[in-house]
Amino acid sequence: MRAWLLFVLALWVGPTWAAHAYAQFGDIKYPPGFTHFDYVNPQAPKGGEIRMVPPTRPTNFDKFNPFTLKGTAPFGIGGLMFESLLTGNSEEPTTAYGLLADDVEVAADKKSATFRINPKARFNDGSPVLAADVVHSFTTLTGKLAAPQFKTIYAEVKGVTAVGERTVRFDFKNPNPELPLVVGGMPVFSRAWGGGKPFDQITTDVPIGSGPYKLVNPRMGRDITYTRDPNYWGADLPVRKGFFNFDRVTYRIYLDETAKFEGLKAGEFDYMREFTSRNWARQYKGKQFDSGEIVKRAFENKNPGDFQGYVFNARNPKFKDIRVRQAIGLAVDFEWLNRQLFYGLYKRVEGYFPNSEFHAEGLPSPEELALLEPLRDKLRPEVFGPAVVSPSTAPPGSLRDNLRKARDLLAQAGWTYRDGALRNDKGEPFTIEFLNDQPSLIRVATPFQTALQKLGIQMTFRTVDFSLAQQRMDNFDFEMTTVRLPGSTAPGGELLELFGSEAATTPGSRNIWGISDPAVDALVQKVVSATTRPELSAAMRALDRVLSHGYYSIPQYYGGAFLIGYRPKPFVLPDVIPPYYDADGWAMSTWWASPANK
Repeated sequence: MRAWLLFVLALWVGPTWAAHAYAQFGDIKYPPGFTHFDYVNPQAPKGGEIRMVPPTRPTNFDKFNPFTLKGTAPFGIGGLMFESLLTGNSEEPTTAYGLLADDVEVAADKKSATFRINPKARFNDGSPVLAADVVHSFTTLTGKLAAPQFKTIYAEVKGVTAVGERTVRFDFKNPNPELPLVVGGMPVFSRAWGGGKPFDQITTDVPIGSGPYKLVNPRMGRDITYTRDPNYWGADLPVRKGFFNFDRVTYRIYLDETAKFEGLKAGEFDYMREFTSRNWARQYKGKQFDSGEIVKRAFENKNPGDFQGYVFNARNPKFKDIRVRQAIGLAVDFEWLNRQLFYGLYKRVEGYFPNSEFHAEGLPSPEELALLEPLRDKLRPEVFGPAVVSPSTAPPGSLRDNLRKARDLLAQAGWTYRDGALRNDKGEPFTIEFLNDQPSLIRVATPFQTALQKLGIQMTFRTVDFSLAQQRMDNFDFEMTTVRLPGSTAPGGELLELFGSEAATTPGSRNIWGISDPAVDALVQKVVSATTRPELSAAMRALDRVLSHGYYSIPQYYGGAFLIGYRPKPFVLPDVIPPYYDADGWAMSTWWASPANK
């Protein structure tokens, strides 16, 4: 859901102000009347098709509504069919420009934001986008029939009012400077969608959104094709010039990785992002690559590193003790994995916000201490010492040494080895069920499993398909799993959904750890209320420090570039690659078709 929130911008800290754009920290690059973003080709021709595979792991989809909890919606439907009042770009992390809204006004007391809807804005059925539709979207998303995380996202919004046919005002409970960005990034849909059905029963009804694509022949299943709307209302907007150039965007779904790669070589689709280093090193070679029929390319970027790690469900009693979580983390040998399995392509994840200004290092800075000191009675003393560094087996260290430390920690927590297993004082053996929806992960996790066996812990893999795994995750029905969270250049309210105490008990939330910590809640609020970039960075580093000292995850690894295999003949790429971007979204929205692809 954060995809929409990243498209928005924070509140200007001055007096009542209305403009074409807002920046959280005042850094607006493009002036009023600008024609297009610099990293697109405004003259890019329309036409042709791009065929892709999703960077996620769904096996099918069974609904067209991406805003409810049950079921799986097709990949891409949110960004291609729905729009928000404001939209961002891939150059300015905390700046956004008008999309459905052509003007935004923030009250002097910062407790409300008023949006004027562009009179040209239309839904794909030809009806105008009105303030009543914005009110309906907010009311529906925060109602009991939508996915519960929306209540968390919009919890600080007091209400929304249509003050005119095309003017809508959001009122806030507190003068939180991030709230205008949160509501500005809310997806907007027509009141007519679903014909009056309860929202959770709107499944097969094709969305009525305002985005650049439509579903012409909607069918449930695995593959889906979006068709560019020839009557798209926003084609000439500065924020849309040079974007969405393909007449058709198709996503194909394969049931296993081998079939997917063979599909690329066979020409069944044109573009694929690779996530497995072994595949990148060993499979992307041969005559099709030598001839240039398929290109293997690592696309550089300045994105913060993704967080990827093994995740504990801290709601489970066996993981309540922090010493147990810390001990289990000592059983991972990243150095061996990177050397033997990853071809040296990966970097170790450190903290929750790696490779960014938000990552805590060394001792707390004075700015961090100013945030941490008032919370001292809620924090472990270690938080005020050096930042957590992931265990290493590089000489003079070794896995054997780490396992000795793990054994001692487990003993302190009441787990000792006897009768062939690690047992508690009740004699119960320590077992872990690892929920997995990636068969390829087994080879990576098996050395971890072997190391745990040396401690007397029996870990078993429960491999299921994506839909069942998602269902179990929504209900917090797991012991351990793995997760990847894209890095963010503009963190904010989504952190409540990831780490907030309220989300920990909300089924379907993204707080899969079950983190419920008043200190974390307080620091997230400091992030959300930051009015300068230095304030934001300090609050994020303090948050990273506290989360890392909680040992809720075992950090894994991330890549410094997007690994992409694509067929070059159907496409032309822009001359400029922006600094901050999602590879799949950038290709789908800014590439265009070569003459042979039309």
